[in-house]
Amino acid sequence: MSRRRNKTYKTQVGTSPGTLTYVGQEIDHATHIQRIEYNETDYQVDDSGKLSACQLPNGGTPHVLWLDVDGIHEANVVATLGHQFRLHPLLLEDVMNTEQKPKVEFYDDDRVSSPVIYVTMKMLHHDPRQHEVDAEHVSFVLGPTFLISFQEERTGDIFTPVLTRIKASAGKTRRNGPDYLLYSLMDLVVDNYFVVLDNIGEKLDAVEDRIVQELAGRETLSMLYALKREITIMRRYVSPLRDMLSALQREESVLIKDHTDPFLRDLADHINQIIDTLDTYRELIPGLLDVYLSSTSNRMNSVMKTLTVMSSIFLPLTFIAGIYGMNFDNMPELHTRTGYFWALGLMGAIFVGMVVYFRRQKWI
Repeated sequence: MSRRRNKTYKTQVGTSPGTLTYVGQEIDHATHIQRIEYNETDYQVDDSGKLSACQLPNGGTPHVLWLDVDGIHEANVVATLGHQFRLHPLLLEDVMNTEQKPKVEFYDDDRVSSPVIYVTMKMLHHDPRQHEVDAEHVSFVLGPTFLISFQEERTGDIFTPVLTRIKASAGKTRRNGPDYLLYSLMDLVVDNYFVVLDNIGEKLDAVEDRIVQELAGRETLSMLYALKREITIMRRYVSPLRDMLSALQREESVLIKDHTDPFLRDLADHINQIIDTLDTYRELIPGLLDVYLSSTSNRMNSVMKTLTVMSSIFLPLTFIAGIYGMNFDNMPELHTRTGYFWALGLMGAIFVGMVVYFRRQKWI
């Protein structure tokens, strides 16, 4: 996947753990922050992006606070948020490392203001022009009354559908706490996996049709290897989510309410379904490759068979022509008045006879 291979690494060897160093692509845009507060009756959206507005909510506030941070490349912004919410330095380090694999961490020591759960996963986008899967690093910090979401700076906010539901007071988000908001955002990411998976499935079907119809060429082989790479990349990012969701359900955290557990189980079922589909696709590709190679081999055998038959037919004709093409004086047939026609007739008879014989043998 070319885009990920061209990433810029700013890590420095020998830095102490917890040092905030951005690992990812060069980004020119400034970090954008939205502050959303809501409860069952109302909501407020602060789109000013001021860090001064991103304070830890008052303990008595009836609202859920959601900070949507768009851009993780500015260490000072991440550090300020970590200081205001007293987040663990290792947590902040993982937020800025786009190469971090999906995982869940529970922080409840004296270095944090309150118990928090850190979740990181990958938002996958399908690029039809490059025929590849592009992964966007997203992270969530769940607290008692707040949720902070971090995402890479891209063309649009991937969490806009959830914000739209909050504004419309549609669904269960407004009636539940930040743990349900965490589920909603994770569910949005997982739903996008199905979109990417459908694109891969459609391309596999198209490749299979071309192979079966014997229309496949060199580009088909390239497409098969590209699909294999996409599936491998996608499975690398999706597979850890199974253990991550299992840990969220297994860990008895006060931040995850009982009424959210069924939704997490449903999300785990979706992950299992995606992994099973990816395994099916991964097993299908070698089979398609074998069919493609067999089809290519059969076409080559058919061509060689045709050339062999033609060579066999013309071999005796060439022999006769070679015999009477020798420049010897003592060759009576050369002086026969009708010798030329007899030679042509003999070659014609041999040609017809061999064609009839090969057809009866079903060689042609």
